[in-house]
Amino acid sequence: MDRPAELRFVTRGRRSLAEIAVVVESVGATAGFVTNRASPEQVPAPRRAALADLPQLLAAAPHRLMFFAGATSVLTSMLWWTCALAAGYLGHAFPPSPVPVGWAHAVLTQYGMLPMFIFGFLLTVFPRWMGQPSLSRLAYVPVFAGVFGGYLLAHVGLLDHQPLLLAGLALMLAGWLAALIALGPILWRNRARDRHALSCYIALILGLCGLGAFFAFALGASWAYAYFAIKVGTFGLLLPVYFTVCHRMIPFFSAGATGPSYHSFKPAWSLPVLWLLVLAHLAGELTHRFDLLWLADAPLAVFFLAHWIAWQPWKCMKPGLLAALYLAFAWLPIAFVLFAAQSLIFRLAGDFILGRAPVHALTIGFFGSMLVAMVTRVTQGHSGRPLAMGRIPWLTFALLQVVALTRILAETTANSAPWLVAAAAGWLIAFAPWVLRSLWIYVTPRIDGKPG
Repeated sequence: MDRPAELRFVTRGRRSLAEIAVVVESVGATAGFVTNRASPEQVPAPRRAALADLPQLLAAAPHRLMFFAGATSVLTSMLWWTCALAAGYLGHAFPPSPVPVGWAHAVLTQYGMLPMFIFGFLLTVFPRWMGQPSLSRLAYVPVFAGVFGGYLLAHVGLLDHQPLLLAGLALMLAGWLAALIALGPILWRNRARDRHALSCYIALILGLCGLGAFFAFALGASWAYAYFAIKVGTFGLLLPVYFTVCHRMIPFFSAGATGPSYHSFKPAWSLPVLWLLVLAHLAGELTHRFDLLWLADAPLAVFFLAHWIAWQPWKCMKPGLLAALYLAFAWLPIAFVLFAAQSLIFRLAGDFILGRAPVHALTIGFFGSMLVAMVTRVTQGHSGRPLAMGRIPWLTFALLQVVALTRILAETTANSAPWLVAAAAGWLIAFAPWVLRSLWIYVTPRIDGKPG
């Protein structure tokens, strides 16, 4: 049987990446693999892109560069973690980490993997939120070089090379500082009137402190520095940034999709209340008053549930990209119900019977699911593609729910080791198709021919 004309085109001579991208999407649509491709009349002929053009193409916009790094890191972090867990469970040799593997896993995911997406988003939207010119490459390329370069170097260092681990952490700190230097003047010119930008910037400053604390620990400081870094990463950095972005963007996306009947809920008191409760939780964690955490966690559960309901999810189950945001956000009140229950049980019985189930409901359930939902939306819109979830993002999103439940249930079993390996491997399986699709988009020009 003869090959289709499109495939003969691909194999005949040397073609540009942009030309091949159009052909692959065309063949994939015929086979039923592509569901969110724009119609031909909507898609101008894409610009050519050669291999030599990739650095310039990646650096065309901060989200493209940093999302490329983040997508790569989604697999890098969990590949190392899966290998470490599997080797321990099966009794195989694995290069020993210069720092405890669990702490390294927590720090490099919280300060490396997820912040690359955060930086890509904030370096793009900060000027837009405050009506200022876009950042130049000179401002955001050093962030990429520092955070991503240091992250990769640190992972090599985890394979029994402490000097490389230290060098990687130092480089990450330099990249983090470059991000604060790039974003700070924008906020200063705005006189910090944009409360969402201010909230995110405060969280990034705390993130720099947390990463610096872990660097001190890696140099030989007390274990308390590592503990501080892990807790600040979760509750001082990621949770405030994630909620702040949701507080601004979910009502905005919902109003755009549902029309004038939608009541946008973005009260000015939300962010101050969030910070008050989050800092109260963080203070309890850092002083080891686990029996009192419920005093902050129960109100946080109510706070997040109230916002989810006030955003009227029953009106927002279409389109799929919007529904995914609401489904992801639902993990947030669930996680803090578990946190509150954990604290109360500890106060009454002196036992942590839920183990690390609450934190993984937060990190895998909320952070992971919202990552897929939000980054897919930004990637679709900023690549000239229709705002549709598509089969591959939905597959990743669905599998990630299974991974989150697996990791939570692992805390209830007598022998959790195989479940931990299964959850880590499940993350890789869930994210692999989404990452490969995303990476292809980031290394090819916009399909509408526009810059960026």
